[in-house]
This record gives sequence, C-alpha cells and structure tokens, in this order.
Amino acid sequence: MSEGLDSAYSIATPADCLRVYRAWAESYDGGFAAGMDYLLPAHVARAFLAAGGAGPVLDIGAGTGLLAERLRGAGFSAPIDGVDLSPEMLERARVKGIYRSLVQADVMQPLPLAGGYGGIVSSGTFTHGHVGPSALPHVLAQARRGAQVALSINAGVFAAMGFDAALAALPITGLQLIEVEIYGQGAALMDPAHASDRALIALFRKG
Repeated sequence: MSEGLDSAYSIATPADCLRVYRAWAESYDGGFAAGMDYLLPAHVARAFLAAGGAGPVLDIGAGTGLLAERLRGAGFSAPIDGVDLSPEMLERARVKGIYRSLVQADVMQPLPLAGGYGGIVSSGTFTHGHVGPSALPHVLAQARRGAQVALSINAGVFAAMGFDAALAALPITGLQLIEVEIYGQGAALMDPAHASDRALIALFRKG
C-alpha cells in the first residue's frame, strides 16, 4: 500500500487526520492522485451533473479541490464552497482559484455555514478511518429542500459502518446507489492491494 493511503486508512481521531494530511498535502495531487489514477472525483462530478445538480454547491471534505476541478472541467460555473478539517489541504485548494470560499471545520459536528446550498458533493471523505454516517445530518442541514446530493461512500464500510441505515433514516427522496471504481489502471503498480477498491455514490435529493 502507498504510505499515504496506509496512514489515511488508520486515522482514528481528528488529531490523526490533521497530522496525516499535514504531511500529505504537498504531494497529494502529484503523488497519490496521479499515481493511483484516482477516478473517484470524476465519477462523483459526472453523477452530480447527470442528475441535474445545481449550485451553489458545498464540497464536503474538499481536500485539495480535485472534485471541484472536475466540476469546473465539465463546464459547471456556479459557486462552489468547500469544507475540510485540514488547513494544509485547503491551502492547496485555495491556490487553484476554483472555490468561492473555503472553511476549516469538522464535518462530524454542526457546520459553521449559512446553508441553503442547491447541491452537496463529496469524494473520498466517507471511507476507512475517516467520516462516519453520524455526519450525514450535519451535511444535509446545509442543503435547501430539493437540493441534489452526490456523496461517495467506500463500499468496504457502507454496511459495516451503518451508512445504509443512516441513509434510510434521512429525509431524502430518489436514493440511487451507483457502484464505481475508485482507481484506474495505474493503481495496480502503486498499490495492488487496493487497486480494485470500489465505492458507492449515494445520489439523492433533500426531501
């Protein structure tokens, strides 16, 4: 396994998360994302846009801005705000000039944002050692009624961490679960143990 992914999957506390991503931020795009042929941000962007997603958009666990880049690359021009726990990852996103605003916050807690978003997206945040299903009500609270939501959830934790039950309890409509590959062919060389990992994109609207 790549050293960064190994550390990320072993995160147990917010302090762990801050430490791991502080060390990983500078090499995340050119090392992990490029080396692993990281497809997940593009999958989430396509699913959101195909479902008619509109802005303004809140990017949960924005990281270095890979998902927002994919949205912009597809011609999405509405405002995008981002939230992430790591200030170092957010700084990498900030210099790309693709976000309206970026906020450092823990999505496991109520978010210090005004809400009213027409779209919520997230790629790679709901996974091993990261954010669990108890964050979903805080995320949904930021969306206006009818907002389109597209969240990736690692298939390996979907049932084990209770995302299935948590989604069933939310005031949402039209839930679809779209299974996708997280990585492309490049991952077989860099991290063969996880090259075939899958995710589910939970696509729904706020009721």
